[in-house]
Amino acid sequence: MDQTTIRFGIIGCASIAGKVSRAITLAPNAALHAVGSRSLEKAIKFAADNGFPPHAKIYGSYEAVLDDPDVDAVYIPIPTSMHVQWAVLAAEKKKHVLLEKPVALNAAEFDKIIEACEANGVQLMDGTQWIHFPRTAEMGKFLSDDQSFGKLKSVNTLITYDVGPEFLKNDIRSKPDLDGLGALGDGGWYGASASLWATNYELPQKVVALHEPVLNEAGVILSCGASLHWKDGRIATFYCSFLSNFTLDMTAIGTQGTLRVHDFVVPCKEDEASFSSSSGWFVKPSVHTISTDLPQEAFMVKEFSRLVQEIKFNGAKPDNKWPIMSRKTQVILDAVKTSIETGFLPIQIQN
Repeated sequence: MDQTTIRFGIIGCASIAGKVSRAITLAPNAALHAVGSRSLEKAIKFAADNGFPPHAKIYGSYEAVLDDPDVDAVYIPIPTSMHVQWAVLAAEKKKHVLLEKPVALNAAEFDKIIEACEANGVQLMDGTQWIHFPRTAEMGKFLSDDQSFGKLKSVNTLITYDVGPEFLKNDIRSKPDLDGLGALGDGGWYGASASLWATNYELPQKVVALHEPVLNEAGVILSCGASLHWKDGRIATFYCSFLSNFTLDMTAIGTQGTLRVHDFVVPCKEDEASFSSSSGWFVKPSVHTISTDLPQEAFMVKEFSRLVQEIKFNGAKPDNKWPIMSRKTQVILDAVKTSIETGFLPIQIQN
């Protein structure tokens, strides 16, 4: 192992942690060093199932991972309601924090995490993977082309999955005390982040939840939608659901062109991904395919590890653009939830 390789500890053994642990293995500047669970048996099984190296440390508590002096950074995929406690403690232990999304139950909670990371000089980044994929940069180039795309007018995203009765009954995303934002925190996070990405992370003036959301008996959102409105007339809409067919669509419409992508959250293939663009009336869309050598989650780990390397070995400061992006996304989710709770009133966003 290169001496500059960033050594990761994983706190919790959620299913997404298996995917990210593989990404840590694939990223050229990262390595799996430790995993901790509240059950040692669960941690042992997770390490075995996910190909942890023989030298990796396996712990029966989250605290033990944070107390390991050789852990540079931690990935935290535990329930959202636990994020503020463990992310703050990780920062206080001088561990850089890769935090699964949604980052918190609300922006006020996330502010505590940001404050702890800033006070301790550690990098904070959320686990939104699609932002780091090379296709996203290419889509961004099209949106910034005044001749081909023009000025952005609207963004629409659909993030839906038919999760089934077992998920709806037992998954943490259906439990108000664990992941109380439900589909809004899961799929809605992607809709909000895509809307902000397309508008260069300029917060909208107001957010309005769409009528007829579906909630379970405990009050957790299973399906909902929202519209976002900017002062200059731009508009974004998103719909997220645990109750509809699997769909991961994004469409951005400009004055001169249109961008469409049908798998923007998770590409159909790891080593290539496509999007289509069109300009003008009755013009056949152009398909753009980008080939890669890594899956998108490995690009995320690679970029996070690069930032940590700069801090650890070159005295750099943490890059605050990432927590700013995360917080703005969380602000949108907060506004949607508030709009639902207040009878679908428009919620003004404070910039």
